[in-house]
Amino acid sequence: MAAGNATVARARRRGRGQRLRRAVAASLVAAAALATRAETGDDARVSEILARSARLRNGGCAAALDGIRPGIRWLGNGRLQINAHNYPPKDISAAQLLFVPVTTGRGWTSWSEPHRYALTYPCAGVLADTGQASVPAPLAALLGPGRARVLILLDTPKSTTQLVALTGLGLGSVGRHLKILLDAHLIQRRRAARSVLYSRTQPGNTLVDAQPASSRTR
Repeated sequence: MAAGNATVARARRRGRGQRLRRAVAASLVAAAALATRAETGDDARVSEILARSARLRNGGCAAALDGIRPGIRWLGNGRLQINAHNYPPKDISAAQLLFVPVTTGRGWTSWSEPHRYALTYPCAGVLADTGQASVPAPLAALLGPGRARVLILLDTPKSTTQLVALTGLGLGSVGRHLKILLDAHLIQRRRAARSVLYSRTQPGNTLVDAQPASSRTR
């Protein structure tokens, strides 16, 4: 399933959509294992995979694969487009499809026919614009601007290192904000290999979702 050989990966048997959804979920789990064994870029890759997994759980394959790489999109009915070329579809229903996030600026497709295919994609895009996430003024008044920004950014799992990079705050400040948000049960933490990732709890989501859109500031 190289970029020059096929446009669509298709599973043609009964229940193909459900099988590909399970395959996407399994490949994300496998990619998480690969990422946590890597020596660099662990936080970004694990965060990316957890974010994709949450999208898969909440919105299905279309949501999980949205924006993963230019030219890739879920077409429905067990079909996955991997590039914009008008080539015939390739049936890989009996093969393993693996999604592998990398911290480089580009992705690629590789394969070992007929049983294994991989879509490698850059994970930086998931975090590219989040550092400028707008903060509702009432939330900033309630929690303080820095703490409110941290809470806003934790819509997807992130590490302390990522939060420092995204907010521009010092490590000590981010750590204090995280402790207070944890004590208030607005966020939770989980360990993923060598990384500790933070994300909002349901009460944290409720607090953020209650803010009026018109009150958001940078």
